[in-house]
Amino acid sequence: MTALAQLFRHPLKSHGREELQAVTLTAGQAMPHDRLWAVAHDHSKADGSEWARCVNFSIGTKAPKLAAINAVLGADGETLTLTHPERPDLTFRPDSESARLIEWVQPLVPQDRALPDRILRLSGRGFTDTDFPSVSLCNMASHRAVSEKAGVPLSNLRWRGNIWFDTGNAWDEFDWIGKDVAIGGALLHVRAPIRRCLHTAANPETGERDVDTLGILNTWDHQDFGVYAEVIQSGPIAIGDSVEVR
Repeated sequence: MTALAQLFRHPLKSHGREELQAVTLTAGQAMPHDRLWAVAHDHSKADGSEWARCVNFSIGTKAPKLAAINAVLGADGETLTLTHPERPDLTFRPDSESARLIEWVQPLVPQDRALPDRILRLSGRGFTDTDFPSVSLCNMASHRAVSEKAGVPLSNLRWRGNIWFDTGNAWDEFDWIGKDVAIGGALLHVRAPIRRCLHTAANPETGERDVDTLGILNTWDHQDFGVYAEVIQSGPIAIGDSVEVR
């Protein structure tokens, strides 16, 4: 049986991940509180009224040090604590204390690019990397294949996935596209592979680019890792639940 191995959410897009034990998925929505907020840069056209593409936001592709941020969302769902090896811990309310985050993150971003300017919120669907409210599914077997080609142990945090499992065979998940996957009490429809960006080259412990992940993926004639899915039936999921393709 393939089982759910890890769960993550990323409350503030590209600014930290948080590991979970269980969550309830809702049809037509992203994972709760995943990419609920995003940091718009000073050239962004986004205003928070609707979904916007990644180019509108401060992300790890342009600022690799962001990869080393960890996040913890408070029980109130409104308070966020961020940690980074080069910065003091920060606890703030993204909806009302945007300036505190901007000041905290400035030393972590290149100063010759568009700079962090404000935090936007998009409830329900979040600022996912897709134009639909997606949940990402990732296979530990595929991660091991990449790590083996890299020749060094790699953290799976590089991929910023939501739901992790292990089929035992690399790239099985690509065969799931167009199919439904039952996890716990929820049902998801797998829609597309996830084409990867330079963010994955950064070490999630240091924020330094140290592995050519895109070059490694190219040895399989693609730059994809994981798949995007849409929740089509609401329900709870938890570590250890079965992952079943239908």
